[in-house]
Amino acid sequence: MILQDPPSVPLLQWLARGSLKQNLLQAIRLWVWLHLLYGKTSVRLNLPDPFSYADWRSLFFTDSHPVTDHTPTLHDADCPCAKVTADWLFDPDFNPTAELENWRAAHIRLFEQALQTHDAVPTDLPQLLETTRLFAVTGRTLRNDLKILVDIHWLQSVGQKYRRVSQFPDRPFNLPDTTQSALSVSMISDLLTQPDLATLAANLAQPLNNYQRFFIHTEYVVAMQRLDAVDDWQMHLRDLWQQTPTPPIQIEYHSAKLQRRWQGVVFPVCIYYYQRGPYLCAFGQYPDAVGDRVDWRNYRLDRIASLSPLTWEQGSVPQSLRKLYQTNQLPTPDDIQLRMEEAWGFDYYQPMQRLLVRFDRTWDDRYIRNSIRHSTFQAIPYEQAGKLIQHTLQGNPQRTLLKIWRSRSEQDAYYQAYIRQHDPNIWQRLRAWRPHIEILLPWDLRQQFAQEVDHEWQLYRDHLQEPHQR
Repeated sequence: MILQDPPSVPLLQWLARGSLKQNLLQAIRLWVWLHLLYGKTSVRLNLPDPFSYADWRSLFFTDSHPVTDHTPTLHDADCPCAKVTADWLFDPDFNPTAELENWRAAHIRLFEQALQTHDAVPTDLPQLLETTRLFAVTGRTLRNDLKILVDIHWLQSVGQKYRRVSQFPDRPFNLPDTTQSALSVSMISDLLTQPDLATLAANLAQPLNNYQRFFIHTEYVVAMQRLDAVDDWQMHLRDLWQQTPTPPIQIEYHSAKLQRRWQGVVFPVCIYYYQRGPYLCAFGQYPDAVGDRVDWRNYRLDRIASLSPLTWEQGSVPQSLRKLYQTNQLPTPDDIQLRMEEAWGFDYYQPMQRLLVRFDRTWDDRYIRNSIRHSTFQAIPYEQAGKLIQHTLQGNPQRTLLKIWRSRSEQDAYYQAYIRQHDPNIWQRLRAWRPHIEILLPWDLRQQFAQEVDHEWQLYRDHLQEPHQR
């Protein structure tokens, strides 16, 4: 395989892994790295397999290049560390199609879109390209470049050495200038469903005085060995969503709930990151469906075993799904947002249930009051909690729960909400509040949590009853 990618703005943005304005030189240097590793014969280094940083350094730099971990001075005009950035960008051996003015114009357009409300388009770009020596950096910086190439799947780590890959990863290439892979500020609010977080990200998305001042850390449970698969599926879906019309897909999925693989035909709607990982939201067949019934389901990307596009005319497409296509009524991402606004939870296809919970006053004062959990999550007076129990339950469950409610302090805090039935995300949130929460409604969820608490008590009772015994 021979790499011939020019330094397009989308590719450099992808290599920057963040702000291209802040990481521009590093992105260009990584692009040069790729040509040194995979380019045509005139630029590719004849490295051993696997190779070490020392192997690369001895082949790339001249013998006079310093081996100490300091920024090299201009010691040898023939050493690659003497070449300025523009020399690399517009070297015909690396980039036969590049022209300075065209590349500069595309670069400025990217910054104009991303920085239009917070900064000015850089005016020193030509000087930066013509005066900065791209490889006049420390050995530590160059070793970090190698680690980045491993992270983005251009190299494989073999102990303290590196091995070239046999297949290039998906990346932006040969894209027109109008295609932008970077997120503009105006797009952030469309991605983040919390308005205040979207505003925060928009205001602080770009570095201030050369430092990034805003970070988002999310819980991400996808195993490292599945990251390549996740990348493959999202790129495949991206290609499908650019088609008109978007085709249905045959999906094979390993269901954690069923503990087996399931196969069906669905219409892919969008990818939604929710709490722990990315999910494909799709409408169509689902496990345990009866007859030709179709509905929403979420599929975590790392659990998808296979994904194949179909045509709307194929016989495997359910008739009820095909009818939605024929009548131009296929679901959209907006439908998901509406359902999630109706009730708390990501299993937006499940029935709604009323939730009634009690917190002790101290916990409520510290962590619950004035916080936003869901639009339906609201504090209610003590007496209203009793009325909800009366209106929701009958018979012995009602009498039992009313007796319990009357025994609780009127100073405690009560909240109601609408939740999605059997939603594991809601269960995990409620479990995280134990032992400061008491679930009153729904009755079956209260029973389930009572059993869980009893099981936990069995695990710890010996330790609590005899704390000094070993």
